[in-house]
Amino acid sequence: MPAKRYLCFSFQVMSLLTISTVQTNLIWEKKQENLRVLGEKISQLKGKTEIVVLPEMFSTGFSVDPLPLAETMNGETISWMKSVSSSNKIILTGSVIIEEGGKYYNRLVWMLPDENYGYYDKRHLFAFAGENTHYSAGNKRLIASVKGWKINLLICYDLRFPVWARQSSVETIEGFRPEYDVLIYVANWPERRSLAWKTLLQARAIENQCFVVGVNRVGTDANDLFYAGDSMIIDPLGKILYHAPATEDIFTYTLDRQILDDIRAQLPFWKDQDHFSIEP
Repeated sequence: MPAKRYLCFSFQVMSLLTISTVQTNLIWEKKQENLRVLGEKISQLKGKTEIVVLPEMFSTGFSVDPLPLAETMNGETISWMKSVSSSNKIILTGSVIIEEGGKYYNRLVWMLPDENYGYYDKRHLFAFAGENTHYSAGNKRLIASVKGWKINLLICYDLRFPVWARQSSVETIEGFRPEYDVLIYVANWPERRSLAWKTLLQARAIENQCFVVGVNRVGTDANDLFYAGDSMIIDPLGKILYHAPATEDIFTYTLDRQILDDIRAQLPFWKDQDHFSIEP
């Protein structure tokens, strides 16, 4: 199976997990303005949620010109994430442009309210737009743990590659269980390919028997690409629990672990999976 990082945060173990999706317009390459607007939106969620999910490259929009936009892990956007996560007592996630060791990464950051964090570097770079010529690909998945829930965190174009997201089983003291429970995709996915976005999100939920959360942006970018949003939350049977309209929208939903466990017990398809490994 893919190499992976694990990150745990110790809330009390509970069967419910509340997630908020922030579907927003992004102001092209205007970092401070995007952070200001997002900070105001997130402040409305204080005390109402546990995890807030932002789109891909939430501080800039999807840009293949990283040189003037990239930051280090000590930069403005990561500092902003630490402050917002801590002050609102939430886990905050989304991707940003990061420079490290002379390379650029489209990096998803999973920021905890105690200012610890994990990260995932996008593995599948969007060659159609030239992302692969400007950014370096990652080779490790990030599986986060919250209240006993395991969460697999991926970015946009990764959605088209089901092997990278494929569920595996892990051994615990109670026996074998699926590796993760929730699959999150953060994206800048244009409206012209929205059918693929919606269809593949449902497919990932069904084939992996997990909840899926997909968060996209809205608006039009500097390349005249229109984004219709279509942020979604989907249950392990592929049922759509939430589908955002083509406008800015903030939505909060509580996932129920009992529903997930019942589906996996009644339809234990995950036990018949293929076993395989992926080369970096």
